[in-house]
Amino acid sequence: MENEEGNRERKITTRFKPGEFLLIDRRFKKTRFRKMSEYIRSVLLEKPVTVNYRDKSMDEMLEELSLLRRELNAIGNNLNQAVRQINAAHGSADNRLWLSLMSIIGNKVDPAIAQINDRMQSFSELWSQKLKPDEASSVQ
Repeated sequence: MENEEGNRERKITTRFKPGEFLLIDRRFKKTRFRKMSEYIRSVLLEKPVTVNYRDKSMDEMLEELSLLRRELNAIGNNLNQAVRQINAAHGSADNRLWLSLMSIIGNKVDPAIAQINDRMQSFSELWSQKLKPDEASSVQ
C-alpha cells in the first residue's frame, strides 16, 4: 500500500458461482458501503466493516406501539366528542352526561392503558434478558 493517495491502477477480476455471489451480495447490503467494490476492498484488506443490524424484536415492538397509539388516538377522539356534546348542552350539563363521560373513560381508556403497560412490561423483560456465556458463543 505504497500509494494511499493515488488512483487505483490495478484491477482484479473474479468469478463467483451464483450462490457465492448471493452470499457476498447479502453481506454487502447489510453494510454502510454504497459500492460493492468498496466493500470487497475493505474485506480483502482486512479493514473494519460496519454492519447494520436490525433487531426484529424492535420492529415488532414498534409495530405494536404504533397500533396502540392509533387505538389511543381513536379513544381520545371519542372522548373529545363526548366532552363537546356535554359543552353543547347549553351550559346545563347534567350529571348524567358527566357520568356517561366517566363511563366512557372507564370502559375504553383504562383497559387500553393497562394493555400498553402489559406490552411495555413484556418488551422490557425481553430486552433485559442477558445471554449466558455459553449461549453468547453459540449466537456468534
